[in-house]
This record gives sequence, structure tokens and C-alpha cells, in this order.
Amino acid sequence: MKIIDTESTRRALPFDRLIPALRDMFIAGCEVPLRHTHSLQAETDALPRTVLVMPAWQHDRYMGIKTVTIFPENAQRGLPGLFSTYVLYDARTGEPLAQIDGNEITSRRTAAASALAASYLAPTDARSLLVVGCGRVGSLVPEACRAVRPIERVVLWDRDESAAKALAARLCVQDIEASVAPDLAKAVSDADIVSCATLATQPVVLGAWLRPRSHLDLIGSFTPQMREADDACFAGARLFVDTQEALQKSGELLGPMSRGVFTAKDVAGDLADLAAGRIRGRASNDGRTVFKAVGTALEDLAAAVLVYEALAPN
Repeated sequence: MKIIDTESTRRALPFDRLIPALRDMFIAGCEVPLRHTHSLQAETDALPRTVLVMPAWQHDRYMGIKTVTIFPENAQRGLPGLFSTYVLYDARTGEPLAQIDGNEITSRRTAAASALAASYLAPTDARSLLVVGCGRVGSLVPEACRAVRPIERVVLWDRDESAAKALAARLCVQDIEASVAPDLAKAVSDADIVSCATLATQPVVLGAWLRPRSHLDLIGSFTPQMREADDACFAGARLFVDTQEALQKSGELLGPMSRGVFTAKDVAGDLADLAAGRIRGRASNDGRTVFKAVGTALEDLAAAVLVYEALAPN
């Protein structure tokens, strides 16, 4: 079994290859059972400890299993609160082929999925991008988005202003015009694309701030308790999801649905619909669009296969 480290995984997943790989996998499809969630919490633990197991496979090709450990108390130890590993198998024989850095797979496929959605839903002439939340995933959104739209200006906002300043400096080194937003409301109103990648439990973006033809990309809110956008963000917008599972998991959608803001039938489509052409993306006369993602093991499998086939010996 090949062991593929962090740097090798990163180099094998450039967005100009990863985004098309996700599109192809959404078109081809694969088996994606519901993720397994197990609590490891003991009575003496102040915070929950959780393990997620996320399998996916294509018959007679590849099978992959991602294991994610979530230990919030790690912050007190100076360690990340989340670790993940990915093991890729030959689906014909069950032979393990590679162990791959799961953190890199997760963060890069997440940003790539948002860019894939933007390739269908964002204005074709979008030149300004606002990133709300400058953590691991948010830091990758500008590069991913620039692979599908002619982004000229990136504006950054984070509750921790030092994180936004540090990311702006890194982007400028890459010859990307980047700056820190002093005022979030104005930054939202000036942006063609607004991408949120936070762990917020209360809205950070308000619909009243969004410009009429903007595209809102919501990456956070992967539990019922989390949300990044207020109800007004959905009013009058075409709403898309990565998979239908988002309607069962995200507080971003569960909350407004419980208040009658929209129903599940109001969702225009998902990434598989867009990739296969079953649902049209943005038309020239469209107003706002909203994309909500919670992640899927299909994306992990697509990324892992790309890594393995790029690095494994012929």
C-alpha cells in the first residue's frame, strides 16, 4: 500500500484538474452510503469526541473510506481539533492501494465543489470575490474560484482580523489582488460572489446586503445548529445544494424551512443535476443564486482517485 503524504497530496490536486474530476464523478455517480457517526465521549470528557466513517465506491473500479476524528479539547493541547485519513482500495479485489492525507483531500475538494457550483451559478463576468472566514478551506476558495471565473479582486473578512491579514499577504505573494474588509456589510454589497466558510451558529451575512445578481456560496453549517446566512438571503434567489443530504443536515436549510421561508421542493437542483445538464445554471436574466454544501464522500473518492492515478507507478 502506497503512503501519500500531505505535500504530495496537495501537488496532485491542482484545481484545474480537481474541479473537472468532481464534475465527472457527479455525472458518473457512485455508491455513497450515509456516513457513520460514533461518539467516543467518556463521562469525564468536557467536550464530545466523535469519529465519522465515510465510504464510497464505484463497482469494479475504486472504493474509498475516509475516517474523521473530531476532538474539540485538542485546542487546549495545541493540536487541531480534526484529523482525517483516507484509504483507497481496488473495488474488484478489496486490496488497499494507498493511504492519503485526508485533511488535504477534504479541504481541497470542498473548495473545488464550491468552484464547480460557481461555474454554473455565478455571473460569467464575476470579477470580485468576498471570502468570509479565512481558515483552511476559506484560504483555498480564491484559487479555486479563479479557476472558473475571471476574478480580479479578492476581499477577506474574518472575526479574527489577523487571520484575514495573513491570508491577504499570502494571496498577494501569489499575485492575487487581496485586501481585508474593514466593513462586512459594504464588502458583501460590493461583491459578485460571496463565499462563507465559517463555523458560525448565527448569521454573519444578511440578505439585505447582497447585490441583485450576486452568487452566495455557503460552505459552513454542516450540523443543524450552524448557520451563516439569514432568511432574507434565500428570498427571491434560486437555491441549489451539493446533494439532497444537505436538506437533512444543515441548519442553513432546516431553520428557514421550519419557518416556512421555502420548502424542499423549492430547491432548484443539486450538483449532479447541474453537471449532467438536467437543470440549467445561471441565465443572463437571472437574479441571485445560493449554493449550500455539506460535503459528500463522492467528492472524497474523486479526489483520492486523482491523487492515486497521478502518483502510483504504472
